[in-house]
Amino acid sequence: MAIQPATQMNSPAIEMRGISKRFRRTGARLPWQKPVSDKVALAALDLTVATGAITGVIGPNGSGKSTLIRILATLTVPDSGTARVFGCDVVEDAAQVRRFINRVSVEAAFFKEMSPWENMLYTARLYGSGGGDTRDRVEKSLHRLGLPLSTLDRPMKQLSRGQQQKVAIARSFLTSPSLLLMDEPTTGLDPRSRRDVQELVGTLRTEHGATVLLSTHDLREAETLCDYVIILERGAVLAEGTPAALRARHELDGVVPSLEDVYLRISGKSLEEDEEEGGEEG
Repeated sequence: MAIQPATQMNSPAIEMRGISKRFRRTGARLPWQKPVSDKVALAALDLTVATGAITGVIGPNGSGKSTLIRILATLTVPDSGTARVFGCDVVEDAAQVRRFINRVSVEAAFFKEMSPWENMLYTARLYGSGGGDTRDRVEKSLHRLGLPLSTLDRPMKQLSRGQQQKVAIARSFLTSPSLLLMDEPTTGLDPRSRRDVQELVGTLRTEHGATVLLSTHDLREAETLCDYVIILERGAVLAEGTPAALRARHELDGVVPSLEDVYLRISGKSLEEDEEEGGEEG
């Protein structure tokens, strides 16, 4: 079971008020060139995520998705505003927040010379869950993700990008987090692997009571998997609601649109067009 914070029953999983973050652009500038303004990643963002839900954060590169997750993971400090995880401030109570969370990003970090088993055993011991049944739990997690057990004792550097991502996801499940922060976890995975990951995310919520914040640009994934969806654009909330409510809200002539159609209507462009213009992730 996930570690249960004392405040969990009385607080939202995530509560952000007035969160702003800018990144200074660097590089040489000729005397006659205009100064380059800072990049605004998040602009006075207000956000509440319910405990026990799978909440999707949708937006193109540069919309602020990764910055949002890094702030909640205590990896980035906001310029202003407050962010709380189960009632704990991510800046003032960072050590306590880290006890309740785990993060899976599009680029998984490992000791590449070590095997998946060695990496996962290290994580389990770090979180105080490295008991005698650890190997069995690891094998079950990898099996559910469709990863051959023959890869368990091979060096991580010999595994494919998709296999490494599956190990990263299995590693996060091993620690039974109360809040799982997933930053584009299925990017680069084949359709079967993507479905395996999506099913396991649902299992983590139903069987372990975990809250999941899923950053994705896959609108079909968000519509299928998420209880609630937040659409970000340029660091601000463009729209939010359950997938069904967002679709119903934009019904036209009796036709209920897909979530992809909703995004097109409220942003004026497709997510693919936004991805091309969005540049680096904020």
